[in-house]
Amino acid sequence: MAQELSIMELDLGITYLQRALSRIPRSHPTYTACIHLLAKSRFERYKLSKQKEDLDKSIVHYTEAIFLPPSWGFYLNVVQIFFQLVISLLRRSNEFKQPDDAKCAVEYLRYLRGLPLDTFAVPHKVVTTFLIQALANQVELEADGTGDIEEMVILCQELLACHSSENDPTDAIFTLITAILCKFLQGKQVEPLDGVIQCFRDALKISPPGSHLVLLGLATSLSIRYETNYSNDDYDEAMTLLESVIASSPLPDDQIKASILAAVDAVRAAYPIKVVEEKIQSLRKLISKTPPRSSERNAYLERLAKWYTTKFSRTNDIKDLEEVIKCRRVLLASADTSHPFGFQPAFSLGFDLYMEFKCSNKMEYLDESITVHRGVLEMQSARGYHFFVIQQLYKSLSQRFRLLGRRQDFDEMIELFPLAVNDKLAKVSDRFALSCDWASTARSARHSSVSDAYQMAMSLIQTSFISAPTLQVQHSRLVAMRGVGDKMPLDYASYQIEMGQFTQAIETLEQGRALLWSEMRGLRNSMDHLSQFNSPLATKLAAINQDLESLTMSVTPSGAIEISDAGSQVDDGMDPFGRLVVKQQKLLEERDVLLSQIQELPGFGEFLKTPSFETIRVAASHGPVVIINHTEWRSDILILVHNSPPSLILTTKDFYRLANELKDRLVVARMEGLDSDKYNRALRSVLEGLYKLVGRPVIDRLRALGVPEQSRIWWCPTSIFCSLPLHAMGPIPSDDGVKRYFSDLYIPSYTPTLSALIESRKPSPKMSYQPSLLLVANPDESLPGAFGEMEIIQSLKSRVPVTTLCGKNATPAGVVEGLRDHGLVHFVCHGKLETGKPFDASFKLIDNKCLTLLDIVRSQLPAAEFAFLAACHTAELTDDSIADEALHLTAAVQYCGFRSVVGTMWEMVDIDGRELAENFYKSMFSRNGQEVPYHLRSARALRDATRKMRRKKGMTLERWVNFVHYGA
Repeated sequence: MAQELSIMELDLGITYLQRALSRIPRSHPTYTACIHLLAKSRFERYKLSKQKEDLDKSIVHYTEAIFLPPSWGFYLNVVQIFFQLVISLLRRSNEFKQPDDAKCAVEYLRYLRGLPLDTFAVPHKVVTTFLIQALANQVELEADGTGDIEEMVILCQELLACHSSENDPTDAIFTLITAILCKFLQGKQVEPLDGVIQCFRDALKISPPGSHLVLLGLATSLSIRYETNYSNDDYDEAMTLLESVIASSPLPDDQIKASILAAVDAVRAAYPIKVVEEKIQSLRKLISKTPPRSSERNAYLERLAKWYTTKFSRTNDIKDLEEVIKCRRVLLASADTSHPFGFQPAFSLGFDLYMEFKCSNKMEYLDESITVHRGVLEMQSARGYHFFVIQQLYKSLSQRFRLLGRRQDFDEMIELFPLAVNDKLAKVSDRFALSCDWASTARSARHSSVSDAYQMAMSLIQTSFISAPTLQVQHSRLVAMRGVGDKMPLDYASYQIEMGQFTQAIETLEQGRALLWSEMRGLRNSMDHLSQFNSPLATKLAAINQDLESLTMSVTPSGAIEISDAGSQVDDGMDPFGRLVVKQQKLLEERDVLLSQIQELPGFGEFLKTPSFETIRVAASHGPVVIINHTEWRSDILILVHNSPPSLILTTKDFYRLANELKDRLVVARMEGLDSDKYNRALRSVLEGLYKLVGRPVIDRLRALGVPEQSRIWWCPTSIFCSLPLHAMGPIPSDDGVKRYFSDLYIPSYTPTLSALIESRKPSPKMSYQPSLLLVANPDESLPGAFGEMEIIQSLKSRVPVTTLCGKNATPAGVVEGLRDHGLVHFVCHGKLETGKPFDASFKLIDNKCLTLLDIVRSQLPAAEFAFLAACHTAELTDDSIADEALHLTAAVQYCGFRSVVGTMWEMVDIDGRELAENFYKSMFSRNGQEVPYHLRSARALRDATRKMRRKKGMTLERWVNFVHYGA
């Protein structure tokens, strides 16, 4: 039921239930049914929204329902409600780390297990599994937890005893593994280890062959017991189990195995130094009693090397590192390189030698590290790990090249780069990072492979990005590559400019910026032209694009919103995120096949391929586009003019540094408050600095190109310039003493990409020449000026039909529906940013409900024309976002269909709304140019309105500079 509903549908249901409850006496049995449904709806809403408030209310409603009379209409027993309350408590303890919830959940689940659950249609196995999870939460949160592991083992044994195809204990077994690791990491003794190990052995008997989860649990338990008693049998069995898992190497189990080994290493690193020394001495005694080259001795040596490594990490005593190397040399001497892990001793020795060099600066260690790693590349057993070996070898060669300048080392690095970057066994993100190193290394030395390296990097960033199924995951991958991934396209473009390849540089910037918007826009491409030639192919492609878009818009990577997949053969045991990945890959494969067929049609060879310069230069058909490329290699300004080659403006050598200083000055001053004198002084200084750095050379070049004043100009900036007010640069020196800014000479707008600007100009048959206007307002005591602004908008009804959504009518669902029926929209409400969560940027509506950036992106509005976002932060980026992705509300509104948008770069002063709106609409609805669509009038109207603001007495810079225009 509720799990299939959207947040908007759930909100409607919740509102209905709240109204019903307000009319029904608490003593009436129907009240129980309503409160129970309200609790369930709140819980389902939480699963979509992830807002703790929803989960808290769900728990309150379930608790209330337990003590109410039985309901009418359908049978509701207290046990079922009690069980649902426990599920909510367990979820809150698990996701918000509340120890009291874990304790309550344990207590309640123990009570439930004592009831005849079959009578109440509550599965006994599910209650037992949840109790194991609740006990594990107690272990993690250290909420009492006395005897938790022992009780978990007993419960797992119980599940194993009644194992069947309908009663799979896998979840319980995995929970037991995580609890054991958690307790071990807390530095506490895991008891009863013997019982834990026996539990895993029993689970192994009934598990299918190659059950990696159980094998890893057994290996972990044996490893922990080995740390206590140094039993060779435990160690050997644990290593054998881990090797058998790695040999089959499915990705999920590899990840679990890596987590387990990382956890064990973390435990070792947390030991007190006294304990570490005791471990070392104990192992030395054991080594002295074992014969040379025996498996027992090698096992002890491996452990000794790790403990010495732990000690070195604490003391930085180079003698400890020398002991590690001694152990590694002995291990290497007896290593069987034909064994699946026979390369490991050599690889570890090479790394330790590199660390010895870093500490001692003795070149012989670096030389030997390089020699050892070269040898590892020759080992057959290292084939699957070549990327990591090459990665380390590159570091060593790079160090030696910087110190000695040996050309042979540089040539070897250049030979190694393509081998590693093209290694399909390595992660795409790792390959991408190394391709950037390749480009940087080759460019520094002016090597001929620079272009190859950059092209490979561009390909890999696209591959890594596209393979992520949801917007959130795509964005997180881009953030993870921050500092490398976001700079690489700009660096490549700067290299192309250096080579005189201006058109290619513009293509690169277009391909490498606003990846999220560009990918989604590609899924909404019109099929009209294709339909005229091959309607079946157009229909199939449109359907696949629609499915991909629905999948991409899933709320969370955990699969909180399920994508319907009727007839899918995906394994039911797969996790929700795994299902998303599988479905996405299937759709992408089908799409690639279709695109190949379409591109073979006459005249469709370039269909949906990366746009060429001839395609994107159309963006300058209505006026010049100024592109600023900001990189450490070199910064450039390109002016794109229609039917002419791009015009390059060379910048000064300190351009990059000066621009950074301007941005930093603005950020630091903003901490004082936007209305502070310090901020206004800083803003004035920044505008002056921007004029000298960018404005003056751009104005001079525009004049040289014959671009008349009062022409439309578009800014397409990169990097930090995405957050700097280029439209307000100045004041510009004049002979008459009147202060003028850039927007006095030209009518400026912004665009995230050239394609976005082209898209905003495309005509739509659904767009009306006499559109109606939607007013979305949520005035409150903190927005006293909102009522005056609303009056101005409502007074426009003599020119255009005006619909007002205010108060309770302004729900997220209602607003989205209203946007579909109106060509113009004006928002009067609070705008909200969520640091690190760009998709949660939102307009605040009634009852703290929000219309988020993601809600807007999901909507498709082909009739949309112009939007005025009179709210705070609508064109501002969150601190943890990526500048060139333009993830803000203004760009989202433009993406979903609006041709032009007015937004704000920071907080908006409430009292400015009325006067600005009055002057803006007076200009936009003037009789001049009535044949021009409203969205094409909006940039001039904003310029006119802000110029009038400037003349007002007491008007500060930040108040008028705040407003920006995006789009056509």
